[in-house]
Amino acid sequence: MSEFGILSLVPPLLAITLAVATRRIILSLFISIWVGGVIYTGGLGIGQTFDWIIASIIAEDGFNAEILVFTLLLGSGVALIWRLGGAIAVREWGSKHLRTRRMTATMTWILGLVLFFDDYANTAIVGNTMRETADRMRISREKLSYIVDSTAAPVATIGISGWVAFQLSIVRDAFDSLETDPGVETPDAFFVYLQSIPYNVYAILAIVMVGVIVVTQRDYGEMLAAEHRARTTGKVNDDDAEPLQEVEGNLSDPITTRPMLRTFVLPIVVLVIVTITSAVWTGYDGQAVLEPLSNQEFGTFLEEATSVAGNGKWTTALVWGSFSMVATAFTLGIVYDLCDLDEGVDAILEGFDLMLTAVTILILAWSISTAAQALGTGDYVATLVEGTIPVALFPLVVFFTATFISFTMGSSWATMSLLTPTAISVAFNLTGDFTLAPVVVGTVFSGAIFGDHTSPISDTTVLSSTFTGADLVDHVRTQAYYATTVAAVVIVCYLLYGFAGVGPLVFLPVGLVLLVGLVYALSELDAARRGIDLDEFRRETAFPDQDIESDPSNAPESTD
Repeated sequence: MSEFGILSLVPPLLAITLAVATRRIILSLFISIWVGGVIYTGGLGIGQTFDWIIASIIAEDGFNAEILVFTLLLGSGVALIWRLGGAIAVREWGSKHLRTRRMTATMTWILGLVLFFDDYANTAIVGNTMRETADRMRISREKLSYIVDSTAAPVATIGISGWVAFQLSIVRDAFDSLETDPGVETPDAFFVYLQSIPYNVYAILAIVMVGVIVVTQRDYGEMLAAEHRARTTGKVNDDDAEPLQEVEGNLSDPITTRPMLRTFVLPIVVLVIVTITSAVWTGYDGQAVLEPLSNQEFGTFLEEATSVAGNGKWTTALVWGSFSMVATAFTLGIVYDLCDLDEGVDAILEGFDLMLTAVTILILAWSISTAAQALGTGDYVATLVEGTIPVALFPLVVFFTATFISFTMGSSWATMSLLTPTAISVAFNLTGDFTLAPVVVGTVFSGAIFGDHTSPISDTTVLSSTFTGADLVDHVRTQAYYATTVAAVVIVCYLLYGFAGVGPLVFLPVGLVLLVGLVYALSELDAARRGIDLDEFRRETAFPDQDIESDPSNAPESTD
């Protein structure tokens, strides 16, 4: 139990309350960190506040520092692509091939699925790739940021990515920390992780939910209001919105004389190739992965291949990949005479400036997570559920606990590392064996991502808003309706598992049917409540290829 007790909840809850009330995320985070310092030291807390901020930058494993370098370099890559006319080229391509809102939203979803190797890179690439085309199709920035955010962490947590290495490590550490009888065999962490994937129900259904929303073009809650505003007025952001960054307002004018798609595609392709290759290279430690498959058991081959990717230094790989992206874009500008040396350097520096807000919020978000760890927030919440819990309800209790920790700390990774050992230990004590291990691992990951999606201090939430040019609070508010819908279905799935004894082959299809039914029902009810003709609203319309944000008068009459 944390020595600070319920006071350990004050900083994260204060940060969330202030962020929603004031819409000033930087000020809210700093005040909350300072309050945490006051609680921790029993005094002014100024010194402790800055100690936590510095510690969050220079973390022992260098993870945070590498993420900051990656983010800054990614900003430079985006700035160069913008300066060379890459965004204009994509817009022209989109005007020829993506003729409807459904096609544009679906392409955004597919890109989110394809870029599975890292959630940060996913939000950056997809957000910047699709923003121009989405604006032209009058898709609200809230909708775009939802699609980007809900296909970032969910995809990364069940794919071959840096998340796998982290998840495997905490599961392995949790097993190592257990005191078991000599006759009890500890399962292999890798196969427990594989078995846990179907129980990571929120991640799976969140991805499906995005697909259902973009294909059916059915919205409800605040997202319906945002989409109705964008479609009828051309305003992709609300009048009161304060986007974390707008690429257009922070960079020099792009070159419009010779927009070439290669200036957009090649830097991103290089980023992806170099990142994945570097991760595999750094993860390879001599395993015979490349031996003919006939000489190996498939399970062993799969484990070794995943181990190579999972052991890779993904943050280091992202730094190399983003640097290669900048170098490629810079070279293209020089070779095709699109910019000179000075203009290229200026664009790189503009990219650094572009990401300063995101970097500042990332540092403060990490700092409040450091404060929460120092105060024992996660331990306090976790110990509240260590009493007598029915086995049938235990997965659901773990899900709620992971959700609350992730929501208050703004970090799914911190939640996983804090709760996984406790959840596995309690599950072992409840059953006397490891039968529940894959279930609780999946539910911890599931709750951690749900909490992350509804928290305004989450790093991926911040980055999704940044790269799509959306207001952070607007993004969180509109996404919460969809995330909560998915979570409601997740609860049903876990109840089916606990009380009916059915596995993923049964409760996942049931969850899918229930999810689709809820989307249809809620969209019809909310449209009727708001007086919106849903059929007319969903009818595809060809919009003029003009600056709709600055000139809403370009809104056309609705046609078939």
